[in-house]
Amino acid sequence: MGSGLIFGPIGPNTIHLCVDMQLLFGPGSPWAVPWMEGIMPQLEELSARHAAATIFTRFIPPHRPSEMQGTWRQYYERWRDVTLEVMPPEMVRLVPVLERLTPPARVLDKKVYSPWTEGGLDRMLQGTGVDTLVVSGGETDVCVLGAMIGAVDRGYRVILAEDATCSSADETHDAMLRLYHDRYGQQIETAKVEEILSAWNG
Repeated sequence: MGSGLIFGPIGPNTIHLCVDMQLLFGPGSPWAVPWMEGIMPQLEELSARHAAATIFTRFIPPHRPSEMQGTWRQYYERWRDVTLEVMPPEMVRLVPVLERLTPPARVLDKKVYSPWTEGGLDRMLQGTGVDTLVVSGGETDVCVLGAMIGAVDRGYRVILAEDATCSSADETHDAMLRLYHDRYGQQIETAKVEEILSAWNG
């Protein structure tokens, strides 16, 4: 299936889920994602137009590796510089142009890639009637992937804002877009922000 909103207009029961657009992934961080600044105009437009329907996730590292289990502990032994014990605490904050939208936009903190694993996003959406998620943010091949698959598993209509997502790895970013088109075409739509905003009613 091709790109674009192949299943028609976007209804009012829609949430924009913006994944991990934090200082933690900005310039000067060990986890800097160079593309983040390039997609910020589209992210800001999408978030500002539907601020009350936007949820920003934040990836929150532990204070120290010993707080985590299994391979996560090994992971933070490797990335000790991004634990809260070492890095400035303000690094977990959203980038300023998005943080200014809260409220009415909401914030969901998580300790792992997926916003679903710890139950926070399920609780936020329970009983709301939301049936569609527009997903943006980073990284396309890590935390965005976790958000997308969890949404598909729960039966939501899932739309990826393809010009408002980014990765630090061009090759796997491109591979993920191909994967969404080729393998998930019946459950994931990919569209540019301009098309999403034009089609979003409510």
